[in-house]
Amino acid sequence: MRVPQTWLGVAADDPFGPANLPYGVFSTPDRRPPRVGVAVGEWVLDLAAAAHALDAPFAEAVDAPVLNPLMARGPETWRAVRATLTAWLSDPAYEEALRPHLVERAGVRLHLPFEVGDYVDFYSSEHHAANLGRILRPGQPPLTPNWKHLPIGYHGRSGTVVVSGTEIVRPMGQRKPPSAEEPEFGPSARLDIEAEVGFVVGAPAPRGGRVPVSDFAEHVFGVFLVNDWSARDLQAWENVPLGPFLGKSFATSVSPWVVPLEALENARVRPPERDPEPQEYLRDAAGEPWGLDLRLEVRLNGHTVSRPPFSAMYWTPAQQLAHLTVNGASLRTGDIYASGTVSGPGAGEQGSLIELSANGAEPLELPGGGTRGFLEDGDTVTIAASAPGPGGAVIGFGEVAGRVLPAQG
Repeated sequence: MRVPQTWLGVAADDPFGPANLPYGVFSTPDRRPPRVGVAVGEWVLDLAAAAHALDAPFAEAVDAPVLNPLMARGPETWRAVRATLTAWLSDPAYEEALRPHLVERAGVRLHLPFEVGDYVDFYSSEHHAANLGRILRPGQPPLTPNWKHLPIGYHGRSGTVVVSGTEIVRPMGQRKPPSAEEPEFGPSARLDIEAEVGFVVGAPAPRGGRVPVSDFAEHVFGVFLVNDWSARDLQAWENVPLGPFLGKSFATSVSPWVVPLEALENARVRPPERDPEPQEYLRDAAGEPWGLDLRLEVRLNGHTVSRPPFSAMYWTPAQQLAHLTVNGASLRTGDIYASGTVSGPGAGEQGSLIELSANGAEPLELPGGGTRGFLEDGDTVTIAASAPGPGGAVIGFGEVAGRVLPAQG
């Protein structure tokens, strides 16, 4: 497949090249309100301004401070907007009209790109689940009996989803060290990260219905990066019998750019073999697997500590969506769900510090002589990712980053 070209002169291997065209919400120093933009190389196209200037039929849908109105229009509009953007940026006849609506990406402020509805976090990496099972349940089977039968997940707190760059205050809560007879209250001493991939729903689905695996692309607008911050000591004490709560709900960071699902067509791969065969509603659509060849990178204070491969995920995002709705749960525009921690089978492919440091027993060595079992105040975690595009192009996701601040109170 040919790599799209643009009169902007953006290189074919630019992560935000014309094969990508991710959406975000940005503002500029002139104090104009946040608005929808599209990243192209080192530029951001003010989409509403451009659409109004060129009398595009979707101008009203993109004239908003969030992506939700555009996402709600559904896949026919998504495809039309993307095709129009490609035509505008590839045909020099549009340059004069579009130049006034391009701003340098380095000079903009990025905002949460969508208004979040519900938030579900899954647990779909077999390697991550097995690693945690061996750490937290020694002497028992690493996977729970249900793990290979359904995508396990929990309902998160949408109100604490924050955009990349938001500082993360170390959470307070109850914890019970193994040596203590009674729980204690205080700041988490085992603050961790989880490198994940997120999916945002555009087209809704009514309560009482079900979204089959084959309809994944009819409902999911795009893909972004997630850091599911985790207080492992709080989580360990509260986890039985209802699962994650305060150990997870204090913050979830997301990247500001949303890569359209259509841009990832060349990244689709077959997922790992499943044994046993899933229930019928979870089986991959014939000839249309939704495994994705995304390559993540986790950096701690600028030092790369892990490179997790998303292609190793046992349950795909299409299966996750099918499972999320199989009981008749509705979908709303702006609902998001995350893959769960992305971990691979090899050394340096784990997406969390609890795995990388063996629960703190084997701290990571950092440049300059420092070590980390878990996060310290002042640490900055950055997660990046890329995927293959058409004709050798690279699809970039940007970054999701956050710095840890001391506990308050």
